Amino acid sequence: MLKNSSSRYGVISVSLHWLMALAVFALFALGFWMVDLGYYSQWYRTAPYWHKSVGILLAIVLLLRICWRFISPPPKPIATHKPWETKLASLAHLLLYLGLIILVVSGYLISTEDGRAITVFDWFDVPAAGALFAKQADIAGLIHQYTAYGLITLAVLHGLAAIKHHILDKDHTLKRMFGFKL
Repeated sequence: MLKNSSSRYGVISVSLHWLMALAVFALFALGFWMVDLGYYSQWYRTAPYWHKSVGILLAIVLLLRICWRFISPPPKPIATHKPWETKLASLAHLLLYLGLIILVVSGYLISTEDGRAITVFDWFDVPAAGALFAKQADIAGLIHQYTAYGLITLAVLHGLAAIKHHILDKDHTLKRMFGFKL
């Protein structure tokens, strides 16, 4: 089943979800590690190159995922969920998408302030917008950093909520995000 049904997620939604989750946590770990690299480290140029390349690919997958949500809307909330849980889940999903968009845009603004394009694994280049405002890289850098911490925190809470539904509530919230037939 490629598309979502009223009760579960399809293969495309499940694949996009877990691909993005893996990329976000990997990018966070890489970003956290690379900010302390010294100029003479062999990773000083390599780590940012990988971070930017995967970040651009994440931006493409994010765009595909947003489009896919319109083509194949998510399943209806599980009937046993309380109204506040459903509203909180909707808000969390909105904030996750918003955080991802802010991360992608701020990362792009950091990387292209100097007018150089972003090379993505030597496959293609994303043109630079250049400096659009004063201290662009510094401001975008702070936004990128704080949004990354916020997004990771929200993603962990999102995962814990799914585990809570699986273990305590014994409902199908987590199972349907793995694409299991219910």
